[in-house]
Amino acid sequence: MPTETSSPRRTYRKRRRAEQEARTRLRITEAAVKLHGTIGPAMTTISGIATEAGVQRATVYRHFPDLESLFMSCSAHWASLNPPPSPEAWSQIVDPDERLRRALSELYEWYVWAEPMLTNVARDAPRVPASARASENFARHFEALHESLMRGRRTSGRARARVGAAIAHALAFATWQSLAREQGLANDETVELMLALAAASARLRVRRA
Repeated sequence: MPTETSSPRRTYRKRRRAEQEARTRLRITEAAVKLHGTIGPAMTTISGIATEAGVQRATVYRHFPDLESLFMSCSAHWASLNPPPSPEAWSQIVDPDERLRRALSELYEWYVWAEPMLTNVARDAPRVPASARASENFARHFEALHESLMRGRRTSGRARARVGAAIAHALAFATWQSLAREQGLANDETVELMLALAAASARLRVRRA
């Protein structure tokens, strides 16, 4: 016959076990984040994650039965620690060009310290199909950034399409890497260059052959 204290004890044991499982899951996730940011997703193995986390391979599989679930957890954890700029930060700026300047300034500052992870993930994406869903979530965030930066622009037709293309180009990590790393421009120079591109794209007159 159960005693009066047996139920609270069981509740305590369950809670403690759940806390231990949560800590183990976090260690595995942190290990994956570290390896993705150093050697890259393509070189990261379950054995490597297990060793880094101090657990058995079977423990990794118990928490993450497939690579996609591991990538989603890894991506979410990294983003929570290194959040990319949010459109809410500049949504109150009425002038679209000033909004774009603020957005690019914050984004390029973020690219500076997010570069190692973003470089590895972008490089390895074609070789790691399990990362596709996490990459889609990242792409959706940038679609929201783009939408916020197009708001209030008084262009239409082809001019608006060109401005939209210029802003999408300015937001791209590859664009920043090309200008900042390969061409050696400072972030403020890169921002002003992209602002000039967006402005010129609205005024462009295309000569038809």
